[in-house]
Amino acid sequence: MTIHPTASIHASAFVDEGAQIGADTKVWHFCHVMPGAVIGERCSLGQNVVVMNRVRIGDNVKIQNNVSVYEGVELEDDVFCGPSMVFTNVLNPRSHVSRKHEYRPTKVGRGASIGANATIVCGTTLGEYAFVGAGAVVTRDVPAYALVVGVPARQRGWMCQCGEQLELPVATPDAAVRSTCRACGTRYLLVGDVLRLAEVREADA
Repeated sequence: MTIHPTASIHASAFVDEGAQIGADTKVWHFCHVMPGAVIGERCSLGQNVVVMNRVRIGDNVKIQNNVSVYEGVELEDDVFCGPSMVFTNVLNPRSHVSRKHEYRPTKVGRGASIGANATIVCGTTLGEYAFVGAGAVVTRDVPAYALVVGVPARQRGWMCQCGEQLELPVATPDAAVRSTCRACGTRYLLVGDVLRLAEVREADA
């Protein structure tokens, strides 16, 4: 077990031998971090969070109350997991059939946000800064910056890195379209169904 001296572990939490927890990370009430889990720096695990074997969590990840991060899930830096959202790692579970050799990986890209009570079906990838609405059920990959909502989740727009919705169509089959976030000024270019940064803001240049 490797716990950085500046990490904070609540007295009611369990951190098993073989887990790693980075600097300034906070593990709150009734959490359980299992062997082989690797948690980065400046993370926050809310009440009743479980992090399973061999899970990888980046830096500055916020996991709210009542979330279980199962084996096969990878969370990159700056990911937000809302209260009681759900990950899975098997598509066809049966209590009497062991499927530990059938775990399907789930990857959540840098800066992505997952709303409260959303479900992420295993084997999917959420692109960087993707935004999953509360209660959505994600059954297929989500593009970078995409806003998805509903059951099953469907794309309804695009989100800025700062978390504000952009004024853009879902896709532009005929021409490239530019958009500037009204909140932070970040500029984007939509080509077809792919959104990317257009240029660095002048304030950051």
